[in-house]
Amino acid sequence: MNPKLVQLLGLAMRARKVITGEGLVVRAIQTKQAKLVLLSADASGNTAKKVTDKCLFYSIPCYSLLNRYELGAAIGKDARVTLAITDSRLAESIQHLLTPNS
Repeated sequence: MNPKLVQLLGLAMRARKVITGEGLVVRAIQTKQAKLVLLSADASGNTAKKVTDKCLFYSIPCYSLLNRYELGAAIGKDARVTLAITDSRLAESIQHLLTPNS
């Protein structure tokens, strides 16, 4: 797990710029409130399909990484399957870390 990524996710959580939970994340995507979506690598097929399809339709970047426990630990919570970053600068910084040749 990238320590810089964990640091940025923790910062976003403390700044109240993180939305967690499948229903809330999907709603944030539909309202364009979400700037970046993170999906755990061990999400169920239905959840992964629903979230990635919504992200594609609304042109919101979506990354599948970590498992649900690592994703939750990064924001100081229990297991989390999906989370959305609502701040554009934080989302840009996280996306820069996750994109290989940037």
